[in-house]
Amino acid sequence: MTRLPHSYHDIISYENLLLSWQEFIRGKRKRKDVQEFSIQLFDNTYELHRDLAQKTYRHGQYQHFKIADPKPRDIHKATVRDRLLHHAVYRILYPFFDKKFIADSFSCRLRKGTHRTMNRFRAFKYQASENHTRTCSILKCDIRKFFANIDHAVLLNILTRSIPDADILWLLREIIGSFNSGIAGKGLPLGNLTSQLFVNIYMNEFDQFVKHHLKMRYYIRYADDFVIFSQNKDYLTSLAPHISRFLSGKLHLALHPDKVFIKTIASGVDFLGWIHFPNHRVLRTTTKRRMFSKVSKNNLSSYAGLLKHGNGFKLQNQATLLAQSR
Repeated sequence: MTRLPHSYHDIISYENLLLSWQEFIRGKRKRKDVQEFSIQLFDNTYELHRDLAQKTYRHGQYQHFKIADPKPRDIHKATVRDRLLHHAVYRILYPFFDKKFIADSFSCRLRKGTHRTMNRFRAFKYQASENHTRTCSILKCDIRKFFANIDHAVLLNILTRSIPDADILWLLREIIGSFNSGIAGKGLPLGNLTSQLFVNIYMNEFDQFVKHHLKMRYYIRYADDFVIFSQNKDYLTSLAPHISRFLSGKLHLALHPDKVFIKTIASGVDFLGWIHFPNHRVLRTTTKRRMFSKVSKNNLSSYAGLLKHGNGFKLQNQATLLAQSR
């Protein structure tokens, strides 16, 4: 197994901290907490570096707030000091771990956003159905309370297999242990940059199981949603217990009981806000309603960009008329 070649010093060095700061402040320069930290940037960075070097660093508390995205979500925002450290950790760890991930793992990866995911979905849809000459079914699953149920001990064990530096592991324990979802040793905060990397490292265990043990060629995962394509519906049905056992036994996760479906492409498959059919895709009704309720002249171009990825010409005209009337 390839091991991380970087040292603890690579993460906490002034150079890495200052480069991380430049990345962190993009789009945040006007925020009060960022401005306050930047007034004494070098003093604050020096103190952070000193605490890390002496291993007296302790992660701070989180600010909690709720958002609707579109469903209600709990966000936990760390201090600027801690978020700067998150970026420093991410800069070193992400390039190493990203090489370990399968090609069809999406979300929170460079050049692996929703548009590329849907294009991959479309490609698999054609391949698995032999250009729609065969009936193709899709097993679609969702993991129950994904971020809230990430097990700290399991995550740290996975990290330990790839990271030989004890000081880096000490720091990662401090970051991971700074939060729990109400149960000790469980959960990652949605607001942390490091959480985005940690969940992909965690779920890479599942991705490898699906690809190499179950030997699924047509498999896509986006965060906690995943789909598997097959012409054999009965085989897809038989996979669900194996998947459930692996998630429970190895990762201490569970499938959402109300979000496990097997549907044919011809009947339409709901994935990433779109309903996918053999030769087209249409915006999910709830997504469409949310767009119409929020569209304005300021964000019209963003919604127009979204609608270009499906059959949305009529919706784009409706959205334009709504935006102009507001």
